[in-house]
Amino acid sequence: MRDFETYAAVRWPRLLRTAYLLTNGDHHEAEDLVQVTLAKIYLRWSHIRTLDAPDQYVRRALINNNTTRQRKRRVVQLLTPHLPEQRSPTGDAGRPDSYDTRSELFAALATLPPRQRAIVVLRYWECLSEQQTAHILGCSVGTVKSQASRALKKLRSSAALSEYAATMTHGE
Repeated sequence: MRDFETYAAVRWPRLLRTAYLLTNGDHHEAEDLVQVTLAKIYLRWSHIRTLDAPDQYVRRALINNNTTRQRKRRVVQLLTPHLPEQRSPTGDAGRPDSYDTRSELFAALATLPPRQRAIVVLRYWECLSEQQTAHILGCSVGTVKSQASRALKKLRSSAALSEYAATMTHGE
């Protein structure tokens, strides 16, 4: 199973980034999600490694495990998952990679239903095509298009993101 160890080590950062977005920016939940997914994949690795597209299988497993995790969640966690980052004294709130902007993005993503969030993450974060996204999620391309459209409409109506967009448009 040496090749599984190599596969997991190489894919870990990308899987963790995807899981981070799927778990609303919770680094610990993202790590747990990737670990659970890789543990399940390990059990079937001899079959999975022979597939034409094992990465798609793994992404699909990651999304399915996240959906299962959300369904099983019964108690709202009151503690914050991580220490808040310090805001920069230079006032970088308008930059796309600033803490404020990332927080606004994660808050807006959290308002989306799990399937729409998965589509947004796969299409626009992972830069997958509509066909690849549909294949991973086991749905039609039309479903990906309609759900992406609804998700983007909802994200555009987000107060925090519309303020950010206005700032970027007007250069304030």
